[in-house]
Amino acid sequence: MARMTPSEAFVETMVANGVTDMFGIMGSAFMDAMDIFAPAGIRLIPVVHEQGAAHMADGYSRVSGRHGVTIGQNGPGISNCVTAIAAAYWAHSPVVVVTPEAGTMGIGLGGFQETNQLPMFQEFTKYQGHVCNPARMAEFTARCFDRAMAEMGPTQLNIPRDYFYGDIDVEIPQPQRLDRGPGGENSLNQAADLLAEAEFPVIISGGGVVMADAVDECRELAERLGAPVVNSYLHNDSFPASHALWCAPLGYQGSKAAMKLIAKADVVLALGSRLGPFGTLPQHGMDYWPKNAKIIQVDADHKMLGLVKKISVGICGDAGAAARALTARLADRTLASDATRDARAAEIAKEKEAWETELDEWTHEKDGFSLDMIAEQEAEEGRYLHPRQVLRELEKAMPADVMVSTDIGNINSVANSYLRFERPRSFFAAMSWGNCGYAFPTIIGAKVAAPDRPAISYAGDGAWGMSMQETLTCVRHNIPVTAVVFHNRQWGAEKKNQVDFYNRRFVAAELENESWAAIAKAMGAEGIRVDRLEEVGPALKKAVDMQMNEGKTCILEVMCTRELGDPFRRDALSKPVRYLEKYKDYV
Repeated sequence: MARMTPSEAFVETMVANGVTDMFGIMGSAFMDAMDIFAPAGIRLIPVVHEQGAAHMADGYSRVSGRHGVTIGQNGPGISNCVTAIAAAYWAHSPVVVVTPEAGTMGIGLGGFQETNQLPMFQEFTKYQGHVCNPARMAEFTARCFDRAMAEMGPTQLNIPRDYFYGDIDVEIPQPQRLDRGPGGENSLNQAADLLAEAEFPVIISGGGVVMADAVDECRELAERLGAPVVNSYLHNDSFPASHALWCAPLGYQGSKAAMKLIAKADVVLALGSRLGPFGTLPQHGMDYWPKNAKIIQVDADHKMLGLVKKISVGICGDAGAAARALTARLADRTLASDATRDARAAEIAKEKEAWETELDEWTHEKDGFSLDMIAEQEAEEGRYLHPRQVLRELEKAMPADVMVSTDIGNINSVANSYLRFERPRSFFAAMSWGNCGYAFPTIIGAKVAAPDRPAISYAGDGAWGMSMQETLTCVRHNIPVTAVVFHNRQWGAEKKNQVDFYNRRFVAAELENESWAAIAKAMGAEGIRVDRLEEVGPALKKAVDMQMNEGKTCILEVMCTRELGDPFRRDALSKPVRYLEKYKDYV
């Protein structure tokens, strides 16, 4: 036991957990601890808004595989973090949100910046630790860090602000980490039997593969089976795009090749995927989920097994360990799929080639509204580019080892068809939470964790307006990143619903903007405006060069038409019905 203050115990416990960077806005509620961050080797990166801080912690965590940590002033500072912590929850990021609280002698009196902070986060955290006595500071701090890694999700450490002070005798707990196994012998044997008997096995490589650093294990199993591998939704980095068996992602704006191939499966191995509804919904007019296939699902959380899709075998285990165990069980067996391996490889190659050709030829959207917008903007002053062509050119110009984050929105969603990666921990999205303003701060956090990797974010006008202030964070603290902003002057995703269901009655959908590139320059960053297709790739390369070799943040403003891709879901809305006379025309 050592004599120290609770602030010292808090900081020393973070040090024991390898914390070197935190994101937040300074405040009096934790100033005593903040005062000793620097000598402890911890850098507090001040941000513009606390939501940005929590997104940065998420990005940091997703790249590093370690904790991301965020902190802010009690009350309004902490409440600003809620949305971003929800995004981290759905991304299974081990983020620790430290929430200093009003002092114990003022709680319940309606004092300055006082609120009950635990209920704010209860839906989006795996564990909530409340320091109920200063002597227990290290205990609760350690538990929050342990539980975040054990349960792969955010935890909250709530500390009354007066509990940073005093004298305590304490032993700093050492981190406890789970050693995850492959799953039960019974379920592994059943799964191996199904895979051995499969004539057309397909593997879904999910987020669990990334989090377990198990891409190699997934690849070895796929090669043993000769099975096509499709990425689960928004996990395009869960299998190398250069591999012959890779077939790109399922889900919204996913790959037709992936969908056509999985539709033929007699056995599907969902490796590290909860098979969420948005990631398996019909797309491109295809209801591709195989109705009669046997489904094997591997997930580290037993509550996910069979939650969304009916399964034949559920394996509660680590994705990498389970893949190794299955590969070992199949090593010396004759597989039903062996006889058709060559034919299946040819079919995979054919479908992939057809999809790539379609993407090359899919220069613009072909629905009535988009065609009208193309014609309208041809008559406008200035030049506007087709989003799909822009996305294809950006894809071609991507540097090696790139990290990309995408925001929510129409063009960003279409980008799912064009983003491919060679290594895990390269692609970040808000997952099922789907909040605007996610991409830019998240890529900043990713850059802090991996400063030697190129970092690029995608955002549309609306999402950019929610997050562009963090450009100042990049400039102030020398965190160079590249942001691509699709300037199409609209809230595209929701506007598509107004096109399809509300007869083009646009309410609050239009966004008139100043030059995003000019605003970036006013903030001290670089800004490049692009309105010619041949400039897209060179502009991205120039921006990345500035990032990697000059330490400069650059905002790439790409002028796009108002064309809109498929809506998120056609079953989410219905054609309006009006009974009152004054609303009769609104159908």
